[in-house]
Amino acid sequence: TSIMDEDSKPLLGSVRQSPSEMFLNHLTVLFALSFRPFHVEPRNIVGDEVQERVSAEAAALSSRVHYYGRLTASSDRLLVPPDHVIPSPEDIYIYSPLGTAFKVHGGDSTPKNPSIVTIFAIWNTMMGTSILSMPWGIKQAGFTLGIIIIVLMGLLTLYCCYRVLKSTKSIPYVDTSDWEFPDVCKYYFGGFGKWSSLVFSLVSLIGAMVVYWVLMSNFLFNTGKFIYSECLFSPPFLICSAGLMFSRKNGTGPVFDRWWSKTHTIPFYLIILLLPLLNFRSASFFARFTFLGTLSVVYLIFLVTYKAIRLGFHLDFHWFDSSVFFVPEFRSLFPQLTGVLTLAFFIHNCIITLMKNNRHQENNVRDLSLAYLLVGLTYLYVGVLIFAAFPSPPLSKECIEPNFLDNFPSSDMLVFFARTCLLFQMTTVYPLLGYLVRVQLMGQLFGDHYPSFLHVFILNIFVVGAGVLMARFYPNIGSIIRYSGAICGLALVFVLPSLIHMISLQRRGELRWPSAVFHGFLVVLGVANLFGQFFM
Repeated sequence: TSIMDEDSKPLLGSVRQSPSEMFLNHLTVLFALSFRPFHVEPRNIVGDEVQERVSAEAAALSSRVHYYGRLTASSDRLLVPPDHVIPSPEDIYIYSPLGTAFKVHGGDSTPKNPSIVTIFAIWNTMMGTSILSMPWGIKQAGFTLGIIIIVLMGLLTLYCCYRVLKSTKSIPYVDTSDWEFPDVCKYYFGGFGKWSSLVFSLVSLIGAMVVYWVLMSNFLFNTGKFIYSECLFSPPFLICSAGLMFSRKNGTGPVFDRWWSKTHTIPFYLIILLLPLLNFRSASFFARFTFLGTLSVVYLIFLVTYKAIRLGFHLDFHWFDSSVFFVPEFRSLFPQLTGVLTLAFFIHNCIITLMKNNRHQENNVRDLSLAYLLVGLTYLYVGVLIFAAFPSPPLSKECIEPNFLDNFPSSDMLVFFARTCLLFQMTTVYPLLGYLVRVQLMGQLFGDHYPSFLHVFILNIFVVGAGVLMARFYPNIGSIIRYSGAICGLALVFVLPSLIHMISLQRRGELRWPSAVFHGFLVVLGVANLFGQFFM
């Protein structure tokens, strides 16, 4: 038996070979041509017993599969063998030229995770720097309105993420098993969809890298200040950026302040450490430290709980008018919180990949919902406790910083430990983000993730330069998060998932006006969220 390709040219058998050599060569090719499996009955499987010939039914099924394979090229999925022709994966065997069948073991070597692992993987991926800005966001929107917005934004982003997850299933006659969301965008919108999804994805990644640079400058500054001044036993009171300080002043001195400045020197010191790390060809070494993100979040929750117990709750409800120490429950600055939450709940560009590794695919929607619930509860817990425990009086709620750790002095031992852990964690995650930027951009422009050292170095100079400039002139992580969140969320959270779903329904003739109105409202909401960052 000889094996033929699509052009009917022999692949094997042109040279005389022994039967055993021919068998091994045919078996190798058959493994490579994985789209030509077929089914045999259990009694015809080769085991330790005497080899039996394949049944006539199995041979007929093999012929049908080969027939389908010759109708069209393997890249065209329209004429692939239908489901009733291909047996279930556990019943697929390789047919050797000698007339026997061998079972294929380990067809999919990718390990599958149970639901609990998938849920916490999503939670760990979403838990980023936004958690540090939750108290500030609640302050900007008002305590009551802030809680309502966190719940509503969690539900809206969950639904849009669900639409992204289901987007590959709505494409008929095409094998979308290895597709990501940019591939879906390209299918519906052509090159524009592909490049728009890429650009907005890069905005989210570069925005996160800029926030990381600002935070690493902050944490390194406070860590160095703590070590230099040796204020190990100062009272852990809070600080207001307006100038009120309720803690012992640190005697650092003018020389230290000149060479150890949060905005003038530290952002440049980080270049020496991080720029070489960005030029590594592989980021596998840094991926080993991703578990530190989980540990950091757990420690932050402990820190927030401890501080809330020590400080107690300080709340006084003023529904629409402000007072000296308190903010209204409903404020017109609420779009700043929606911008932060758009990035805080953003996982839409990688949710398909995360869910592919879920062991029980039928539970994807449930697991995604539980992960979003866990994320929302974490944000609410941190934001509400810090806002409620902030001592007003003597300080005003307006003193809550975009990074709530800045409200604690450098001499606070527990906060020092939190800053040190976050600094080390971000130092390992930053090269991973840079690697993702490089893979997405260089892969699309040059077809190679590492075209040359010069290409990668120029890209890294641009990314690092953006972080240094923001840390030097605008180190407000709350505003950076809300702007980048609103920009990338406009496309990847609200507009593209809604449009793709409506187009899919319209092509199937199933689009109804309630669905069109609701998804059109999501598009308008994404646009309003972006414009609200500039006018509120």
